[in-house]
Amino acid sequence: MVPLNFPTYSFRFKNRENKIYIFDVIRKKFVLLQPEEWVRQHVVHYLLNEKNYPLSHINVEKQLLVNNLKKRYDVVVFRPNGDILLLVECKAPQINISQDVFDQIARYNLQLNAKYLMVTNGQNHYYCQMDLEDELYTFLKTIPNYTP
Repeated sequence: MVPLNFPTYSFRFKNRENKIYIFDVIRKKFVLLQPEEWVRQHVVHYLLNEKNYPLSHINVEKQLLVNNLKKRYDVVVFRPNGDILLLVECKAPQINISQDVFDQIARYNLQLNAKYLMVTNGQNHYYCQMDLEDELYTFLKTIPNYTP
């Protein structure tokens, strides 16, 4: 896998039937290592190690309904009350972050109402703070550290 624009993390890998798997600390299982999964695992470790978000507040790869269509979000971080604090959209490193990607996360956020959004392909990271009342967003240099 290509190096990403994240700190270096220690991952567990497994080779099964000539395929590489990476251990997901959130799902507590090995998952097939694809380019997007490589980015997602870096995001999870970034949230845990750099931003100090509790492991118990992070969820990955869950289904949601958007306009009656089944979709899957990459990563969400919940607040202690169950509201969603952060929604993350991960793309493979070779995928450019385009307006289509921002439109995708915006559609998901219509259902989830996250306060912060992060879009990344592992090379470039974009962060936004949402004003849900006025339907506006502000780009940020990073997302805030976890505060209880």
